[in-house]
Amino acid sequence: MRLISTSCVVTGALVIAVLNSNGVWQSHSFAMGVAHPLLGVDHILVMIGIGLWGVLVGGRAVWALPLTFLATMLAGFVAASAGLDTPLVEPVISSSIIALGLLVALAVKAPIWLGTLITALFAFFHGHAHGTEAAADGLISYAVGFTFSTATLHAIGIVLGVLTASSMRRIALRAMGGVMALIGIALIVI
Repeated sequence: MRLISTSCVVTGALVIAVLNSNGVWQSHSFAMGVAHPLLGVDHILVMIGIGLWGVLVGGRAVWALPLTFLATMLAGFVAASAGLDTPLVEPVISSSIIALGLLVALAVKAPIWLGTLITALFAFFHGHAHGTEAAADGLISYAVGFTFSTATLHAIGIVLGVLTASSMRRIALRAMGGVMALIGIALIVI
């Protein structure tokens, strides 16, 4: 998990450096949208966590949780872009890291309706954070970029979950959830 987080941050930083040096960079372009989720440990952990949890729950959750996240994240983005002031955005985002980490660590197999409801709650706040940082001139390209990046991180979580599907490896998957929760706690405390 640490290697993936580090790789995502380094990749995002390289994307920013290359685009900035070439003069291609726009403050809220597609490239900035792609890079944004890769530059925050909170985003990386939650997006991968959604994929991991979907695999643990199994069945329709493998695709329903990530799709719910994407759709509701875009709704939060639109709400923020339209000026909807939502309190507690950062505390909910921080809490989502801990909650998803615990859901994975404890292998919680929530019913699909509850899983999608939890996912939607967290996704709205993540999307709202994206929307408050967006400039009006590049909303659509920025949204497409961070949606692409988010879907990619969900896919990484799903692949990690599938690769650890055997009983012995499931312990490693649950350990990833525990580490995720601990990182979430550290991010709040620090």
